[in-house]
Amino acid sequence: MRPQFQPEQAKVIAQAFDAANVDYMFIGKSGAILLGFPAVTQDVDIFPARNAENGTRIVQALRGVGFDLTPELAEAIVRGKDFVQIKTGPFDVDLVFAPDGIANFADAKARSINVEGFRVANLRDIIASKRASGRERDLIDLPLLERFREEYERLHSPPLRSAADIAKKKAERD
Repeated sequence: MRPQFQPEQAKVIAQAFDAANVDYMFIGKSGAILLGFPAVTQDVDIFPARNAENGTRIVQALRGVGFDLTPELAEAIVRGKDFVQIKTGPFDVDLVFAPDGIANFADAKARSINVEGFRVANLRDIIASKRASGRERDLIDLPLLERFREEYERLHSPPLRSAADIAKKKAERD
């Protein structure tokens, strides 16, 4: 049985990725947990920038912290395959180069926040991604994530804004 996600795992990834100059952010339930969401998950979810240089840095960083990456797995990472699941290391990591519901990395990064040294996608993007995935396990989490987002935004202003929120405001102005 693989260990459940622990913030210490995120710390290992953050230190390795930061040292290798990987462009990334935490996403998914593990990202929400880093913001204080009271839940458990099985893996560390990472949304990295999709380019060969960043992919090469990811491979080097993961190998440096004990991940055994086959040539095929390393090639998928360098290529920026939409979804790369890694179970060949000290804990499970999902690299999500193209998360559902998020148009592009640059815009999501601009909306992301830094919490105690962790670059985390904003909750609205995490929620949009889970909603767009349509997976039953993600849809079950949505009401709790929405309630958590409301409380988080109440305690941490200004409110987080997703691309959909920005587009809606722009359409209302035009």
